[in-house]
Amino acid sequence: MRKLIALLCALTLTLATLSGCASAPAQSAEPTQVPAQTAASTQAPTPEPAAEPTAEPAAQPVSMKVVALKGPTAMGMVQFMDQADSGALTDNEYSFSIVAAIDEVPPMLAKGEADIAAVPANLAAVLYNNNEGAFQVLAINTLGVLYIVENGESVQSVEDLRGKTLYASGKGATPEYALNYILSQNGIDPEKDVTIEWKAEHAECLTALLAQENGIALLPQPFVTTAQMKNEGIREALDLTEEWDALQEGAESPSALLTGVVVARRDFVEANPEAVSAFLEHYKASVEFVNSDVEAAAALVGKYDIVPEAVAAKALPACNIAFIEGDEMQQKLSGYLSVLLEQNPKAVGGALPGDDFYYKR
Repeated sequence: MRKLIALLCALTLTLATLSGCASAPAQSAEPTQVPAQTAASTQAPTPEPAAEPTAEPAAQPVSMKVVALKGPTAMGMVQFMDQADSGALTDNEYSFSIVAAIDEVPPMLAKGEADIAAVPANLAAVLYNNNEGAFQVLAINTLGVLYIVENGESVQSVEDLRGKTLYASGKGATPEYALNYILSQNGIDPEKDVTIEWKAEHAECLTALLAQENGIALLPQPFVTTAQMKNEGIREALDLTEEWDALQEGAESPSALLTGVVVARRDFVEANPEAVSAFLEHYKASVEFVNSDVEAAAALVGKYDIVPEAVAAKALPACNIAFIEGDEMQQKLSGYLSVLLEQNPKAVGGALPGDDFYYKR
């Protein structure tokens, strides 16, 4: 028995020794040299996989309130308005208002009821000057559309207006200052030599003109066409754009007669540059549509109750609806405002607007 126990202990000791030898690392006589290239590659950190590019988050739609006057400024927007109302435009949320009287617009801008407005060209400068530069002009949208019309044949030249009574709308805006400039440059004192009865709206002038046998009125398109469709005896006696251009002959820096522009609150523009740029693109496309497809545009003008479709179809070619922005806008508008400043500083708010008045994208 003792021999058996001794044999088992010897066997156990032998197995333990063999197990320990098998798990120990073998020792070599000399250390193995690692090639330089291999060493460098083993020491360099493993590069991390390139990160996937992060997609820019989509711009959030901007709510934009736009107001325009009944007439060419609203007529140029009709395709834009129709696309917004039908849901065809999804980049921003556009809402449009059309008003009849100029004096409705400044309070809407002041109260935040409008972000962008189509207004008479000089009113944009007045808004800028009277509000410490809080407004910018985005584009010219209407060139000359003013006419002296009469129910008769007595007016053949500007001189023939001397001693006459005429109806007009737009006191304190482009119609008044354009008329006064042309009268005074032709030697007629607007205060003494002509009686001007100012009405609140162009429609009131039209009513007064039609009610008087030899009535004379200052009207823009499309109200001129409306008058002629109601009374065939009414004619365009003087085109104020032609009269303005005649006064520029030989001038060192000739100006052009402008009627309307698009103005915006500066804080809105600065907070939403992409939305403003989108607005201008839609407006530009709308103006191009209106000028190229009169029949379809007239149908939309009638739809939005600006003027009847039949009137729009005849008037649109004479409405001088335009879209001018950037440097060309500044050149034309600053020239026009300079003429008004020289005539009456109040017409532009006392001074010419600074360069920051002109928005350029």
